[in-house]
Amino acid sequence: MAYVPGVALLVALVAGCSAGSDADDPDADSKPGSPTVTAAPPGKYRTLPESCRAVPRSTLKDLLPGAADLSEEQQDKVYEGTATVTYDTDRKVGCRWKSDAPDASRNLSIDFERVVSYDPAVSDDDRAREVYAKKQDAAALPASDGVTPSETPSGSASGSPSSTASGSPGGTSSASPSADPSGSTTGTDPDEDLRPRLLDELGDAAFLNDELTRAGSTAQHRTVSVVFRTSNVIVTVHYTEQPADVTGVPDSRELQEKTQALARKLDETLSD
Repeated sequence: MAYVPGVALLVALVAGCSAGSDADDPDADSKPGSPTVTAAPPGKYRTLPESCRAVPRSTLKDLLPGAADLSEEQQDKVYEGTATVTYDTDRKVGCRWKSDAPDASRNLSIDFERVVSYDPAVSDDDRAREVYAKKQDAAALPASDGVTPSETPSGSASGSPSSTASGSPGGTSSASPSADPSGSTTGTDPDEDLRPRLLDELGDAAFLNDELTRAGSTAQHRTVSVVFRTSNVIVTVHYTEQPADVTGVPDSRELQEKTQALARKLDETLSD
């Protein structure tokens, strides 16, 4: 019986140590059945292509016809392009080209932006979808019933807006200045398909914009832009022509066809 108090004390010490170890256990307070937060999946693309090499030389020759009259050394300089200065080439890269010809000057630029979501609950694709939507909204594409089209939840773009593009205070006019102001889409309108619009079968979502601008007394210059999203990468292509003749008006159809063709090549490059 003289040893009973000692045994009791030993039991108390062991119990105290067990309680202390539970307090230090990070899982001690976890409750069975607590929901587990799963991070959103990353985007498909982890890197970006080398922008100044993304356009084949044969395509550059077609888009920059003025370079053909230059010496071989000068042609090489034109076709090599000028890389856009960026602070993070893993996130954004771009390249610019320019050529001058007796009849017109042409400018081409491409930009790749890889969108990354730093919110574990939001995927890279969802964040890229938001960034793309802002670009599309900023373009103010015309649409029927006064509704601006936007990317659908599934990420696919479909249909073409039926109303005409309105001019901006800065002197920008629509791709089809002669189109019916009422927005009619009758089959008699030869420029109906040249208006700024959503594009099908290009990336996950895409749109085309067409702006005709006159700056002061210089000739009008037309810029066709195609912006598309594929997974977490957004690609922007700008193609501009300015005629040497102040009365000249760049051909909208030609510029749109060439800009779209280049955008589709870039989309294929990303998919490879």
